[in-house]
Amino acid sequence: MKITPEEVRRVALLARLRLTPEEEERLTSQLDKILQYVDTLNQVDASQIEPFTHAVAIVNAFRDDQVTNRDRAADLLANAPEKDRTFFKVPKIIE
Repeated sequence: MKITPEEVRRVALLARLRLTPEEEERLTSQLDKILQYVDTLNQVDASQIEPFTHAVAIVNAFRDDQVTNRDRAADLLANAPEKDRTFFKVPKIIE
């Protein structure tokens, strides 16, 4: 796939970039090389490759949640400016 200077100008306009003629020329060349490489990758037969989400196996390092304040609601709410039963009462910020 060949990218044209007009396409580079169009993308620059959409991205609200002002490019000098030298930048347009350089970006045209660079983007063309990128698109050629992507085209090469598209030609690779990947039909026998299983999809994956990570290149290496990842193990979840999180611990299980544990309730530690079950019977301490009154202690936790003792310094609250306002409360409603076992909940903190906060001012409404969205009408």
